[in-house]
Amino acid sequence: MHEKLIILDFGSQTTQLIGRRVRELNMYCEIVPYNKFPHDATDVKGVILSGSPYSVYDANAFKADLSEIRGKYPVLGICYGAQFLAYTSGGNVEPANSREYGRANLSHIAGTDELLKGINVGSQIWMSHGDTITVLPENFKVIASTDDVKAAAYHVEGEKTWGVQFHPEVFHTTDGTKLLDNFLNICGCAKDWTPASFIESTVAELKEQLGDDKVILALSGGVDSSVTAVLLNKAIGKNLTCIFVDHGLLRKNEFENVLKDYEHLGLNVIGVNAKEKFYKELAGVSDPEKKRKIIGKGFIDVFDEEAHKLKDIKWLGQGTIYPDVIESLSITGTVIKSHHNVGGLPAKMNLKLIEPLRLLFKDEVRRVGMELGMQPHLIKRHPFPGPGLGIRILGDITPEKVRILQDADDIYMSLMREWGLYDKIWQAGVILLPIQSVGVMGDERTYENTVALRAVTSTDAMTADWAQLPYEFLAKVSNEIINKVKGVNRVVYDISSKPPATIEWE
Repeated sequence: MHEKLIILDFGSQTTQLIGRRVRELNMYCEIVPYNKFPHDATDVKGVILSGSPYSVYDANAFKADLSEIRGKYPVLGICYGAQFLAYTSGGNVEPANSREYGRANLSHIAGTDELLKGINVGSQIWMSHGDTITVLPENFKVIASTDDVKAAAYHVEGEKTWGVQFHPEVFHTTDGTKLLDNFLNICGCAKDWTPASFIESTVAELKEQLGDDKVILALSGGVDSSVTAVLLNKAIGKNLTCIFVDHGLLRKNEFENVLKDYEHLGLNVIGVNAKEKFYKELAGVSDPEKKRKIIGKGFIDVFDEEAHKLKDIKWLGQGTIYPDVIESLSITGTVIKSHHNVGGLPAKMNLKLIEPLRLLFKDEVRRVGMELGMQPHLIKRHPFPGPGLGIRILGDITPEKVRILQDADDIYMSLMREWGLYDKIWQAGVILLPIQSVGVMGDERTYENTVALRAVTSTDAMTADWAQLPYEFLAKVSNEIINKVKGVNRVVYDISSKPPATIEWE
């Protein structure tokens, strides 16, 4: 077992970011609800308390019993976590005169505290809080201040316990990674969590867990399921069977291209062309939620039918990743959102679940894929929705609309690669709008379709900014689509970010 750091989640929007920063320092960590500290904690090296949307004195505030943690493990409280430590130890936390949000600078650093080693006066930090610690308990000593916040950081004397009012996990805290690294050093962490070590330990665990059992895996062509397939193949070889379903809503030529990629990886893949089934069941349906359900159920039906042709299958492999796991639990431990890479499977299949990537963030999945020797174009693929182009066609779906969207999308993606923009974008695609407009092509007036181009930058899709693509590039894409895609005479570009918009339109 890897040594690990535990992050107790009190509901902050940046809790996942704490985990990502710790992982980037080659330290394995797990995020758990604030009241779910693991009972078997023999391999835990330290604990971080996250921020929270609540004030410590709110009736609804999340409160944890830290008696089994403080003094036993090094502890770092961040924002609410720092306030909670002080408040529950007899200190005072009160509303600030004004919300302290944004950049600040450390104006005072006391002594040579090991948490702040290598961090100097003037270092920029990021504040985001409405309360402030006005009185620290007697054995809590200030180790850093700003002009407006005296207790910007403190240390509990006699304990390996610290609190910082600012957010070291965010980009705007320039020495935030250094501070977290100092905390890992305090914890005595080996920091040996690497893609290579993950592969070695995971393959060994898979071999032990699966033995000679057979596994089926639904492939989507995306990064997560592809890396899952290669890992399972490395562990059990021919006992893995992959199923790749073409629901007719993939990108242009994607079914054929992906099958070739999987063949090069040495995977045993069954390709199923189910276009007609999906087109028939989607005919006349325009409600986005109904479309999703039809596509999800149709996928299950096809997958189930193919799976029953195989013998002695005992396991279902899925490309579930860590954000899926985290988002499937509220901080109280109750399910708030279900994630199923294959849309859920009938209970009658009676399969056990194997999820080799369930503890990895998306960027870690990509690094593992590269370490496995997978082709870069497979690893760097943009995320693509499970319902495919079905939710990029607003309104009902027809084969002709799919053809229009596939052709327009192919031009957009091809030019993005040609201009060296593809790897700079988190996700991009074309949306076919239920709008027709007047145009002029040659000497004739036209009344044809409008498509919207979408491109965003992001790190984890929780937030996303619209990508400021060069005007010359957008002009080229628009010209190519209008000239080469029959049925389109107008191209627009979506400049909305998430939030308030979402990445997809449906």
